[in-house]
Amino acid sequence: MTASPHAREILQVAAAAADSKGGQDLVALDVSGPLPLTDAFLLVSGRVERNVIAIASEVEDRLNEAGVKTLRREGKGEGRWVLLDFGDLVVHVFHEEDRMYYALERLWKDCPTLPIELPVHESAE
Repeated sequence: MTASPHAREILQVAAAAADSKGGQDLVALDVSGPLPLTDAFLLVSGRVERNVIAIASEVEDRLNEAGVKTLRREGKGEGRWVLLDFGDLVVHVFHEEDRMYYALERLWKDCPTLPIELPVHESAE
């Protein structure tokens, strides 16, 4: 089983939103095989709690604008690990330290990665 076209489409929207707020180390995993309830995870790191919250807010806003309903949100108040559940896609926005500690990439290492296409940023030169 592989991630649905809808999951891949909303993954790109979420990744662009995270990138626009300074999200780092974006990794998308196809978890459709072992998990029957979702198709993909997007893992993103933020530098500080405020950045984590800003990234999560932007992802949620952009996906809601695209017509994708937030089914569940957890951890936004603390700004250490925010989980956003959109059904086909679950977005994990971590503080850098917490991402290293929980190491979801290692936990889900048997799952294939999905390509992420980010907008090209213009240099300030």
